[in-house]
Amino acid sequence: MAISPKAQVHTSAVIEDGAVIGEDCKVGPFCVVGPKVVLHDRVELKSHVVVTGDTEVGDDTVIFPFSVIGEIPQDLKFKGEASKLVIGKRNRIRESVTMNCGTEGGGGLTRVGDDGLFMHGCHVAHDAQIGDRVILVNSVAVAGHCILEDDVIVGGLSGVHQFVRIGKGAIIGAVCMVTNDVIPYGLVQGPRGQLDGLNLVGLKRRGVPREDISALRKAFQELGEGEGSFLERSKRIGDSTQSAYVKEIIDFVLGESDRSFLTPQ
Repeated sequence: MAISPKAQVHTSAVIEDGAVIGEDCKVGPFCVVGPKVVLHDRVELKSHVVVTGDTEVGDDTVIFPFSVIGEIPQDLKFKGEASKLVIGKRNRIRESVTMNCGTEGGGGLTRVGDDGLFMHGCHVAHDAQIGDRVILVNSVAVAGHCILEDDVIVGGLSGVHQFVRIGKGAIIGAVCMVTNDVIPYGLVQGPRGQLDGLNLVGLKRRGVPREDISALRKAFQELGEGEGSFLERSKRIGDSTQSAYVKEIIDFVLGESDRSFLTPQ
């Protein structure tokens, strides 16, 4: 056990032998920290938090009460093999959030990026790969093997099917079931998750130039119309566009995937 002398650990907390607690960490009342856990500098566990498994939590992350971080996967194929959970810097993990370690079949690693907000009751399953600045609103469930790229927002009470990819800057509305891949900057709404447009509000907030937004809107229309399959239309757009944002969408569509795509309605 290595606890920095600058860390603050409540007398009721349980820190198991082997855990590493960095400088200026705060471990609140009735927390449990397992023997393979590393809390980097200035991590705060509010109270009644469990961090277990082979889990690493990045600098300045705050975890709120009744969260369980790093437990074994909810996967009947899991047989106790070595696996890991890595959480980045400056995340806000709110009350009753669960994040599981990986499985051998999924690469053995669940990864969460930097600067995320995970609201009450969210679940991040085994082998998920979560990018930077991701927001999961209350009670979102992200299934195993999913990939959520940077700046994704998932609305409350939504579910993401296993192996689904959600592209950079996409937004998922509340109470959606997302069963297929979502293109970057896509807007998904409805109970069965339909691709209903582009995340124009998010694009404008990030200061994306008007000409790129116009190119994205044109590309979105062309993806939903015209001759050939969705992939064939995507290749034609990729060959003709000069917009880096449109190219991100095309590269995503042409990338490796285990699911189909949500396509423009």
